[in-house]
Parts: sequence; C-alpha cells; structure tokens
Amino acid sequence: MLLCRSKQPMMGVFFLCIPSGDGQSESSPFLTPDSDGEHYYEGKNMALIILTEYTEYLFNTETGHVALLSPHDAGVLESITSISRGRKCFGLSRASSGIFERSSSSNIRQDNKKAKQKLLFSSICASLQEEMDSNPMVSSFLNKLANYTNLTQGVREHEEAEDGVRRMTVPLMGTFIGVYLPCMQNILGVILFLRLTWIVGTAGILGSFAIVSMCCICTLLTAISMSAIATNGVVPAGGSYYMISRSLGPEFGGAVGLCFYLGTTFAGSLYILGIIEILLTYIIPTATLFEEDAAMLNNMRVYGTCCLVLMALVVFVGVKYVNKLALVFLACVILSIMATYAGVIKTIIEPPEFNVCLLGNRSLKNEKFDTCAKTEVVKNLTVTTELWSLFCDSKYSNTTCDEYFTLNNLTEIQAIPGLLSGVIKGALHDHLGIIDHSIMAGSNRSGDLKDAQKSIPIGTIMAILTTSFIYISFVVLFGACIEGVVLRDKFGYSVKKIPVIGILAWPSPWVIVIGSFFSCCGAGLQSLTGAPRLLQAIARDGIIPFLQVFGHGKANGEPTWALLLTVGICEIGILIASVDNVAPILSMFFLMCYLFVNLACAVQTLLGTPNWRPRFKFYHWSLSFLGMSLCLSLMFICSWYYALVAIVIAGCIYKYIEYKGAVKEWGDGIRGLSLNAARYALIRLEEAPPHTKNWRPQLMVLCKMNSDLLVKHPRLLSLTTQLKAGKGLTIVCSVLDGTYMTRANDAKTALQNLKTAMAVEKTKGFSHVVVSSNLRNAFSLLIQSAGLGGMKHNAVLMAWPADWKLALGSLARRNFIETVRETTSANQAMLVAKNIDRFPSNQERLKDGNIDVWWIVHDGGLLMLLPFLLKQHKVWKKCTMRIFTVAQMDDNSIQMKKDLQMFLYQLRLDAEVEVVEMHDSDISAFTYEKTLMMEQRSQMLKQMHLSRTEREREAQLIHDRNTASHSAANDKAAGATPDRVHMTWTKDKLINERNKQREGMAVKDMFNMKPNQSNVRRMHTAVKLNEVVVKKSKNSELVLLNMPGPPKNKKGDENYMEFLEVLMEGLDRVLLVRGGGREVVTIYS
Repeated sequence: MLLCRSKQPMMGVFFLCIPSGDGQSESSPFLTPDSDGEHYYEGKNMALIILTEYTEYLFNTETGHVALLSPHDAGVLESITSISRGRKCFGLSRASSGIFERSSSSNIRQDNKKAKQKLLFSSICASLQEEMDSNPMVSSFLNKLANYTNLTQGVREHEEAEDGVRRMTVPLMGTFIGVYLPCMQNILGVILFLRLTWIVGTAGILGSFAIVSMCCICTLLTAISMSAIATNGVVPAGGSYYMISRSLGPEFGGAVGLCFYLGTTFAGSLYILGIIEILLTYIIPTATLFEEDAAMLNNMRVYGTCCLVLMALVVFVGVKYVNKLALVFLACVILSIMATYAGVIKTIIEPPEFNVCLLGNRSLKNEKFDTCAKTEVVKNLTVTTELWSLFCDSKYSNTTCDEYFTLNNLTEIQAIPGLLSGVIKGALHDHLGIIDHSIMAGSNRSGDLKDAQKSIPIGTIMAILTTSFIYISFVVLFGACIEGVVLRDKFGYSVKKIPVIGILAWPSPWVIVIGSFFSCCGAGLQSLTGAPRLLQAIARDGIIPFLQVFGHGKANGEPTWALLLTVGICEIGILIASVDNVAPILSMFFLMCYLFVNLACAVQTLLGTPNWRPRFKFYHWSLSFLGMSLCLSLMFICSWYYALVAIVIAGCIYKYIEYKGAVKEWGDGIRGLSLNAARYALIRLEEAPPHTKNWRPQLMVLCKMNSDLLVKHPRLLSLTTQLKAGKGLTIVCSVLDGTYMTRANDAKTALQNLKTAMAVEKTKGFSHVVVSSNLRNAFSLLIQSAGLGGMKHNAVLMAWPADWKLALGSLARRNFIETVRETTSANQAMLVAKNIDRFPSNQERLKDGNIDVWWIVHDGGLLMLLPFLLKQHKVWKKCTMRIFTVAQMDDNSIQMKKDLQMFLYQLRLDAEVEVVEMHDSDISAFTYEKTLMMEQRSQMLKQMHLSRTEREREAQLIHDRNTASHSAANDKAAGATPDRVHMTWTKDKLINERNKQREGMAVKDMFNMKPNQSNVRRMHTAVKLNEVVVKKSKNSELVLLNMPGPPKNKKGDENYMEFLEVLMEGLDRVLLVRGGGREVVTIYS
C-alpha cells in the first residue's frame, strides 16, 4: 500500500508503475480518497512518480522508500527509466472529482514527453527558486493580469467577502451606450431647445457663433486632455474625479471632484426645471396650481419636487433601466433635430404663414386678441379692438392709454420669412450671452464601462463633434430663418405659447415639444445616475472623512446613500425654480473641472514622467493650456461673482483635505512637479557657502533612541521646532548599534517612531536612521554626508551627555568630544542643550523671564541670532533678551557697553546690554581642590579601562614620577623577599606580589599627587565665570554660553568635560553654542 498525503490539489504529471506480470497490466490500481484528502493506492511492488511544478517525489512500495528527486540530479530521467523497467506505467491526471484516474494508453507517451519537459523546466527554474518564493512566476502574473478588474475592492466587495455572499455581476456597457449617448443627452438638453433661439436673437448670429464656437473648442480641447489621461492606465469608478485626483493629488482631486459633483447635481435640477417649464408652458398650461404669473415659481417647486422623486426612484431601481430609457429619449431628441432641419428646408420652398404682432419693436403676447390693430372697421364704423382694451382704460377712443401704446404703431410681420429672405443680414449683430456644455457624463460612469480607456476618448470626442455641428448649424439657421424679435421671445408668448424652435419644425411644433421634454428627462436621469457614483468614488477614497458613509450601497454596487444626498442637494436647485438662475451655478463647477483636467494633462506632459504613456497620441501640452485659458475666461465672462464663489468653495475644500492630512500617495503630477522643481532648485543652488544675508541655521539634530526604539529626548525636537523661524533645513538623525542585516526591522520601526515624534512636536524636516557597529563612525559619516548638494546642514544640535561621569558613560563622552571635533573640522556650528528634558514644550507659554546671552568670544554672531529666532516662537515670545559680555581689567566698560548697544542697534536686535567686570584674584583653595579631584577621578577612570599589563605599567609610572626614593626602598625590600621564601615561592608568584605592592603604592601616590598648573588655571577661569553667570542668570529661562573647543591633545578629554560641567553648574537650562567660524549676522541690508 502506498500513502500520498495531499491536502491541496497536486498539480502536475503523475505516473503509476506496476509489475507487468501481476495481472493489473490492463487497468490502473484502485484509488481511494478518504475524508481528509489522503489518497491510498492499492497494489504491490509499484512506484508512483509525481512530477509537480516545484518538486518531484518518487514513491517505491517495493522498498518502502520515499525519495525527493532534485531538479539538478542528472540521473532523474535514468531513475524513472529504471523504475519503469519491468513495469507498465499509467499516466494519471486529476479528475474533476479530485480522484486520480488512468489516462488512455495512447496518451502515455505524450505524458512521458511532458514529464521530461517539466523536469527540464524545473531544472532551469531551480536557480530562481528563492525569487519564486517571494515573486510570482511570469505565467501566474499574466494570468492575474488577464483576470484583473478595474474596480478596486470597495465597501460592497468587502461586505460580500465577509458575508460569503456571491458577487452579483452588473452588465458592463460599451462606447455607444456607456459614453456616446450620455454625452449626447447632456449636451442636447434644455439649452438647445429652450434657450438657443433666445441666445441667437440676443447676441446675433456672429456673437452666438463666436460664443458657441468658443464653448465647443473648450469642450473639445478638454476632451482631448481627458482622453490622454484616461488612456494612461486603468480608470476605475469616479471618472473625472479619478483622473484629476491621480494626476494632481488628493487635495486638488477632492476639491475639484466635489465641486464637479455639485455641478452635476445642479445639472439635474436644471433639467428637471426644464421639464416643468415645458410641461406647464407648452403641454398642459391648465395644470398650474397657482394661477398668477408671479406664482409660477411655486408651480416649478411643487412639480419639480414630484419629478425629482420619480426620477430618483427610476435611478434607484438600477442604471440598466436608465440606459434602456436613454435609447427612447435620445430617439425623440434625434427626431426633433431632424424635424428642425426639415423645417428649414421647407422654408426655402414654402415659408410657413405665421404672423407676429409688434408694438413698435416689441412683440405682443398673442393670447387675448385676434386682430393686430388699435382700431378696426365694423359695418362702416371705426371701433377699438381687443388689443386697445389691453392698453387703455376703456374701449372708447378718448380714454387714457399707455404711453408706449400711444406713441408706437402696431405692425404684423411674418415670424419665419425663410432661409432666402435675407433676414440673416439684420441678425448678425446684437447683444451678448453665454452657453455651457456637459461632456463628462460618460466618464462619470467609467466603472460601468467594459473598456474605459477605449470608450471614453472615442465616445466623448464623437459626441462633442456631433453636438458641435448641431449647435453651430442651428445658430446659423435660426438667424437666417426667424425674425430677431421672435427669437428674443424666450417663452414663445408671441407665437401662441409655442417654443420658437417649434414654429420652424416640420411637420408639427409638437415634435419639438415632445422631443425637448424627453431630452430633459434623459439628461436629468443621466445626471442623477452619474453624480451619486462620483460621490461614491470620493467617499471610498477616504480623503474627506465625513463623506465616508456615502461609499456604501446596495449589493449590486448602486450608491444608495450617495443617491439620497444627491436628491437632497438637487432639491435645493429646484427650490431656486429658475432655469436662468441655476444654469450659471453648474456652469462654474463644470468649467472649473474642465480647467483642472487640462491642467492635469499639461502638467503630466511637461513633466514627462516615465509612467506617462497615454495610448491616445493626439494631444499636446499647448492645447491643454489653451483649453485651460478658455475655461478660466468663460468662467468670468459668464458670471464673475459666481466664478469667485466657486473658487472660494474649491479652496475651502482643498484646505480642509490638506488640514485633515490626505495621506494618499497616488503618484500625482503635483508631487512630480514638486520633485522636478526641487531637483531644478538643487542643481541651481551653489555648493559654495551662502552669503551672510542668506545664512540660516540648517540643523542636523542627533536624537538618541531608548531600548524601546522611542525618542529619548522629545524636548530636543521641541527646541528644533521653536527655532523654525530660521526657515532652514532640518534633518533629524539617529544611530542604532549593530548591523543593518540584523536590525533592518528595528531601523524601520525607529524611523517610523522618529517621524511620529516629529509630527507630535510639529517638527518640519527629514528623518533618517542608520545602523552601524561603530557609533563613532556613524556620527562622523552623518556629519560629513547629510544633505544634498548645496542643501546641507551647517549646525549640529544634540543633548548634553549627562551620564558621562559614570563608568558606563565613557563611550558617550568620547562620542561627544569626537562629534565636537568633527563639526569644528567641517566648519559647522555646534549647539548642545543641557537638561534638555526641562526645556519647555510647544504647548507651554513663558509669560515672562529672560533669555541671557553670555558673549565671551565672538564666533560669527550665532549667539545673538538664536535668541532672536526663539523669540519669534510663541513659547519664548514674551521673554526679554539680555546680552552680557565680560570686560578685563584694562577694558573700558562704559565704552564697551555703548559700542555693544550700537552694534545691536545696527543688527536690528532688541536686547538689554550689561558689561560684567571680572577681576584677577588668587586661586582659591576650592579651585585647587576641584582641579585635584578632577585629575584623580580622570586617572582612576582611565585605569578602570586599562588591561592588567597596562594598569601595572601605569601604576609603576605614577609611582616613579612622584616618589622616586620611596620606590627605590620599596624595590630593595621586595628584592629581599625571595631570599626568605626561596624554597616555597616561584618566580611568577614573586612578580605578582611585587606588582600588587606597586599598584597599591601607586594608588596612595595618586592621593598625594599635585594638580597640573595648566588645569588649575582653566578650572579657575571656569569657576570664576560660573560664579558670575549664576549670580546674574540663575533664574533666567535660558542661558546661552560660548562653548570652548576641546583640547587638541586627546589625553585631556576628561578634563575638558569637567571644565564644561563646572561652567554650567547651578544653571537650569543651558545652550552651549560653538560657531562655525563664519559670520552669520550682518549690519547691512
């Protein structure tokens, strides 16, 4: 029996070999799978060869041996041949039920060939086995890519995965239904049928032609830019929002996307108001609830709300029903357009008899009169007409009438003289108007398209070309066929409440009425379909937190919550109840979106990033800039105050997203533009030292991490933030002990913690963590190499090593001193903060107090610049700056003070000045004793780190230097010792005993040693200066002191630390400052 454990389906080629004479040569052995997925093969003396994608196993039931066949084994094929000798082999394949079944005998040779090919393939891929563990095979990658869906997992997919519900597929649309028709319906809407005739009559043919052409060019250029962006990768749900946000960043994308959503929503309001206007004005005038003309707005509100609810229900049922209705509605629109063209042709043959009554140059409302005259002759009597009664108090001729009626005559003209009448000459020039298009109805539903990259460019551009021809031709034909005074009749009152375009249509005006009605219905449904999907895409991205609830929807992906919000906003537009007042609102939002689409394409084209590879090749950055300029011009031409309001709204949304911290990284063009600008600026920035007027503290902050990889001194970052008035570079660095191979994860954790600490302390800058087995070398390399080009640090900020006196702090002491030496060698400034944990946080406010500067040595003016920068921050703002300087015995203190005050005046620094006189005095016993203690402690610490041999040698040197005679006597006594114990002591014991005695006496000599006079003088200076500083500045909020340089001879490092400790003794907050050797302040402008 052979057992093969196979919990997972085993993909590969299987061969089962059995003895040829066991009676089982004609059929494969019986195979039984159990409930656990373990497969038992019944039979004796048989072998199973399993050739999988990764490994080859050889099972031999004759020996009970299980062998792993290595792909590198040259004898694999020979092994298979030898095993199958004397046996008949059956090729096995995994059946659909999961049970292995015998292959037909005709396929055995083919299976053997596949097996050999598989072994060869496995041999080739064996060298890539480690990479295959982390990276997919090309075949697997291509398979996943082929099955990739352009809809990323959203709320619906996540809920389905959690609930185990089978995903409900939604039919995807092609170019014609998904893009072309929605664009056509949005463009051929209320403007074409209800306002284009009025625009032609008001602006004239030339003016209207210029306006319409400008709009068409604007939309065409925008469509070209949009096509380039849409074909530069997969466009998921969101359409224009997705393209803008991924091209210009989440801030721009969110702001413009939300504004475009509002525009699309108000477009729904516009089309619904158009529906109600057509319904109550032309179809069923008697259906008005409020009879007065002034109450027409209330009729629009009531019926508009009912229509909105009905449309929302249709959209809620599903987008596929909207698309089905779209075909019907668009068919009506096309019939209306064809009827208009037919009517134009008919005017050439036979102009329609349609007269209009004019009073002066004004058309009259043709409802309550039949005769266009003031009087008429009835039975040889001259009587007044019904028109007379409308303008006069009574029907008698001697009554009082309207002044305009009295001064002007009534005339009756033909409303449609015809195309050949010459009326076009008088309609070339007149007033000015504006028009807008909506071209992104298709891209808004990019998530419902089969191939958005193909459908969006073709469908949108074709729709724009088609509708542009219709609009431009209608402008010319309206001006050529219809009288100007009739064109200016916005609601068709002079032609018996028929749309002006309707009197031109053939065979009946009702074709236009019905067509325009269904056109508005279709465009409104398209707006209510696209707007919620746009909002859903914004909500799912999470860049606007309070909108995330609208990312949810029905099981099939319909944005239910977004639809509810869209209906609510659309109701606001309906309450405005005027097509003319709603149109500019949506025009602003549309034009702003088009502007940023052009900007996105131009930025990406000029950047020329490697990822910018659009399949649509007919674009250029100059076209995008032209489109952007046209959009901006049209915004202010249409309504400058609406344009400003729209820009303010977009700006507020932009700042809100920026404030909330849009952490999305989409590889957008704005970040790419910033990268290019930074690269260009760095290349132009000279690497030479900057001019004194341009000097600013570029800080490299050396932060220490604790055992938990957290910042040990967060107040160091607070101090860095409080110096931000310098507007300089900040690099926060930390060093971990070890090797990068072993501590790579620790380095990433420390870097993240460092960034978090910087965010908490509001430190703007860069962070860097390095791992090194030699901390000293790591600090040295950071000082030398941090920064890029001319943007390098010029000052190092670090905390004072408080534990340097301890035995374990010797490493910190050496690192500190070497850091000081290297910053000095690099001509960089050094800032050392003592008691850094006592420094104020960014939330504290020092209400009063002093910042004292002790200016002993001039090293470039950094001592005076730092307090000025600190006072710019709100923490130190109310502190007073005081500058102290020390005068020697031969200095004129009064003149020094005047000169210092003048110098500060020229530097534009406000500070109190005081000159402190220090008199020479005898070295006190305290100074002498402190110096001695310092040297003794240094010597003891030094010995603690010596080896045994070095310690013995050092003890001998100290002993010989201080008590030579005592050493000679001691040597003589030690030399007599072997004579007394010659028989019992060995030579090694003798030497050890002698060294112990010498070491003990050296320790005694250490306490009898005399201090070095040079150290005594230095200590005296430090003690006296500390006494003066403590006396004047003990209660100050911060004390800044000149930091003396370390000794050139490294043997005095311990003493140097002691001098600094004495200099700062008794002070709470101290900032030691060592200049970089160049001037950083100037008196010149």
